[in-house]
Amino acid sequence: MKKLFPIVAFVAVALISLTMAGFAYFATQEAARIKFEGTADDALNRIESRVDLHLSLLRSTQALFDARNGDISRGEFKAFFSALDIDDNFAGLRGIGFLRLAKTGDEAAVERDILHDHGSAHPIYPATSEQQWRTPIVLFEPLDTSNQSFIGFDMFSEPARRTAIEKAMADDQQHASGLIQLGQAMGAKQTFPGFLVFVRLNVETAPDVINASRSSTAGFLYAAFRAHDLFQVALSHAPLLPVNVEVYDGKPEAGNLLFRSEAPPAERIGARFLARRDIVVAGQPWTLLFRPTSAFEPPSSRAIPVMLGLFGLLLAGAIALVARYQERTYEAKSALHEATEKSLLEKDLILQEMKHRIKNSITRVLAIARQTASQATDVKEFSASFSARLQAMAASQDMLTRSRWQKADLGDLLRIELGQVFGKDLPDGVLSGPEVLLDETTTQALGLTFHELATNALKYGEAGSSINSAKGNWALKVDWRVEGRGRERTLVLNWREAGQKELEAPVKTGFGTKLIDLNVTRELRGTIARDYHADGLKVEIRIPLAA
Repeated sequence: MKKLFPIVAFVAVALISLTMAGFAYFATQEAARIKFEGTADDALNRIESRVDLHLSLLRSTQALFDARNGDISRGEFKAFFSALDIDDNFAGLRGIGFLRLAKTGDEAAVERDILHDHGSAHPIYPATSEQQWRTPIVLFEPLDTSNQSFIGFDMFSEPARRTAIEKAMADDQQHASGLIQLGQAMGAKQTFPGFLVFVRLNVETAPDVINASRSSTAGFLYAAFRAHDLFQVALSHAPLLPVNVEVYDGKPEAGNLLFRSEAPPAERIGARFLARRDIVVAGQPWTLLFRPTSAFEPPSSRAIPVMLGLFGLLLAGAIALVARYQERTYEAKSALHEATEKSLLEKDLILQEMKHRIKNSITRVLAIARQTASQATDVKEFSASFSARLQAMAASQDMLTRSRWQKADLGDLLRIELGQVFGKDLPDGVLSGPEVLLDETTTQALGLTFHELATNALKYGEAGSSINSAKGNWALKVDWRVEGRGRERTLVLNWREAGQKELEAPVKTGFGTKLIDLNVTRELRGTIARDYHADGLKVEIRIPLAA
């Protein structure tokens, strides 16, 4: 029995270690699967957001036609479409058009309207149809020499388009076609895989408020989408996701493929981590398949289970390693949960900040109006000054909203925020300090901080005062410096408000103050100190700077 004990012990320890190693391996796979599922959901959200944005453009176009009861000339439609700037804002949109609904046999009336709008004849084609209805294209933008042939094409003559149009006839909802080759039915030299979305346009019959010389019409608005451009732009925003995406119209079959990512799936893990999502876009079912690319990194390495199997003769070591690896697995799940909670918290914070900024904007406009009225001699002068200040504030706000800063100068950031509140022309001596370049995170956080400080300064300053008025009851000065070198640099910024009005520390902390503290202490890992004294306020902000 004693001779057999080492063998029994070896077998027992080996079995325990192999069992633990197997458990750790499957835990690794589960953690990697959870991480990839989250990545796939992120990619799906990007695609759905981009599609919703484009469909909202079709709804806006429908609202334009509804407002004019369908009586839109080619020039008006072209002007509306040109203002959209689709190349920058709606990549993947081939164009927007209007189909006239007419019974077969009434083509001559539609051709007369096309001749009236376009100044040239565009016969409806195909010339004959066995269908009850004809839906020729009478308006399309962008319309250039390469696609003039689109005008007059009867979409009801093509089965895939006809199916979607018939669905749109039944209700007022948007309906997407299946996969089609854009331009193929109209004989274009180059075709693109894509899809169309139709929506019914209802008009009143000969109302008095519009020109009744032309017969009242009814038809369909439609948007044409190039699938590759649409999905490529949706997935190309930073950070790039390590997923290979395949989008199918309906079932995931070769003939239904709308889009496939350029980055191929990883050979080893691409088959194991396959995420499928079924969605409905404008009444049309889509199937999306997500596979990890070679850039996908599992949260834990598979080498540890192998090590547990090799060194499993030591039971204590095997148990310790399995426990350690299990802890990593739980940490991965906890990190995923924490990321979800953080995302919800940030969403709530953004909503509160948006409401708070709207209230501050109203307060700022009222303060500007009071200041302008107190200095104006007549209504004309007040109107000119007040309009100029509002335009300056709107221009600065637009620049802040549209810019995606990589590096920003601290002085420029202060001038923008103070300029929104006090006007573009700041007097000399208000700002002083060396050039300090900020990264995007620091820029956004300090921008919100300066906005809140400036708004409070304007809100609680005496009516009619200004930062450059010799008779004002308060004054503002901001200076900054950089302490330390290399990776130990620290930005020290002093915000001083001085005047005759006595200030006291507030009894209750408002949202603006909480937002300032959150930006400085949590987002930037800095400190903020406020000193309320008899004739004003001093705020010192210290934040570490990246090398």
